[in-house]
Amino acid sequence: MSAEIETDVVAENMTDDVAEAATADVADDVTGDVLEDADEDATEDGTSADEAADAEQDAPAGESDRVARLEQEGDIAADYLEELLDIADLDGDLDIDVEADRAAVSIVGADLSQLVGRDGKVLEALQELTRLAVYRETGERSRLMLDISGYRADKRTRLTQLGADTAAQVAASGEPVSLEPMSPFERKIVHDAVAAAGLRSESAGVEPRRYVVVLPA
Repeated sequence: MSAEIETDVVAENMTDDVAEAATADVADDVTGDVLEDADEDATEDGTSADEAADAEQDAPAGESDRVARLEQEGDIAADYLEELLDIADLDGDLDIDVEADRAAVSIVGADLSQLVGRDGKVLEALQELTRLAVYRETGERSRLMLDISGYRADKRTRLTQLGADTAAQVAASGEPVSLEPMSPFERKIVHDAVAAAGLRSESAGVEPRRYVVVLPA
């Protein structure tokens, strides 16, 4: 399936019920050897295996080459997303940045809730499609992060607070606490918050119901 056809399919299915039903199929289609490890869980030291591998690859190339590569990913992603917005007849401004060794693209607009979907499912599918578009241009797996209408930024704030509050609860009680199932992205945020509070955490369970367990020090 070409990137143009994929864009048409997403745009044509942006109504709530259809978009939600299509998300699982879209994610399955674009997830494979290239994308399946994009957001691995944090290791005990708080760094994902994916980030550690990227750091090793980036070091010889130099900082300027790394930044240039990530900026190129952002530009490719922005072009792809601009085309999608045009097809869907939606207004949106794109912001491109480099954050924590990832290209980051944000779309803001008056009403883009249909691009986020229930529980962010449409956003996740669009992120995978955008990563695939970058891969087709560069031949390299992308860890690009897509945010729409500040959805991820708000979620990061809430999950960081959840991690800190849970760490305080565990420190006071001395008993481990298990949280609700989360995506790899969400678990990484909680792991980092718990580590910042001086406690340990680990992931348990099997996808898609893998969850974080916060442990006493």
